[in-house]
Amino acid sequence: MSHMRTIEWKDGLVITIDQIKLPSETSFLKMKECRRVAAAIKNMKIRGAPLIGVAAAYGLALTAYHSKAEKREDLIKEIEQSAEMLRKTRPTAVNLFWAVNRVVEKAHKTLGNAEAVVKAVVDEAQKMADEDVQVNRDIGGNGAELIEDGDTVLTHCNAGSLATVDYGTALGVIRAAWEQGKRISVIATETRPKLQGARLTMYELKREGIPATLITDGMVGYVMSKQLVNKVVVGADRIVRDAVINKIGTYSVAVLAREHGVPFYVAAPLSTFDLTHTSKDAVIEKRSPEEVTHFSSKRTAPEGVNVLNPSFDFTPMKYVRGIICETGVLPPTELKKLSATKRGFKS
Repeated sequence: MSHMRTIEWKDGLVITIDQIKLPSETSFLKMKECRRVAAAIKNMKIRGAPLIGVAAAYGLALTAYHSKAEKREDLIKEIEQSAEMLRKTRPTAVNLFWAVNRVVEKAHKTLGNAEAVVKAVVDEAQKMADEDVQVNRDIGGNGAELIEDGDTVLTHCNAGSLATVDYGTALGVIRAAWEQGKRISVIATETRPKLQGARLTMYELKREGIPATLITDGMVGYVMSKQLVNKVVVGADRIVRDAVINKIGTYSVAVLAREHGVPFYVAAPLSTFDLTHTSKDAVIEKRSPEEVTHFSSKRTAPEGVNVLNPSFDFTPMKYVRGIICETGVLPPTELKKLSATKRGFKS
């Protein structure tokens, strides 16, 4: 995806790939209003924690850019209303709140008239997009050192360039190892119920020419028992002091990895760290039953069945070998030290 970022700003227009339609069609959303960005995040046309963060920042930039407000305080009020709308879209990914808070804070701190605030907000969103690309490259470089020539790496869900502005977190690690000339292969889980692994991760790996094999979520134990996997690298939506919160199914992968002696790594930027909280404070998003009772909009379960559809689960830190972030690879024990500093999102 090096030729184009997953999301771009063009003079008051936010352009991003519609991820629901991949891989069968590559179509772009062109958005002029924050309301549309919020809706796209809610219905997962825009997904992946780092991308959600930058999209939210761009949503606030749209509000500022198109505002008719003449007074600075009226403009800031509009930005705050948009921020509130964005915060309600998806409760689990911490990058969303981090990004919204950062842009709102920038607006408040900018002196001068409404015009100065508009410029500051748009610039901040652009800066966050650029930072995301650099952070992902740093994560990739740090993580690639853990991958050896000949490794088969298992990944769950999609933490690739589609989940970020460009390059990816977990897939960034895989991509960086591949670019270093390491002969690696990937096993990707399909990731029910939205099939991000089948639709998005396989799409990215195929485009990059990285050898990859698709399995269903229920096959992880089988491939590990057959010693077909050397490492696991996944992304994260929120990292709290005692657990990693990631796509539903991650916990099962981690437990199986531990049982079979396969190192389990998490790749995520520091903006995903929420070290002021523990897993008991976190809200796990529950999504619509139709995602489970239907398979690509065709009903597969009987009418009227009960459905449980949490979008994320908790992986306790004892299963995690290391967290690959832009500053290096942190052993989970280091989180205690980090949480004493200001790192981590304040809700």
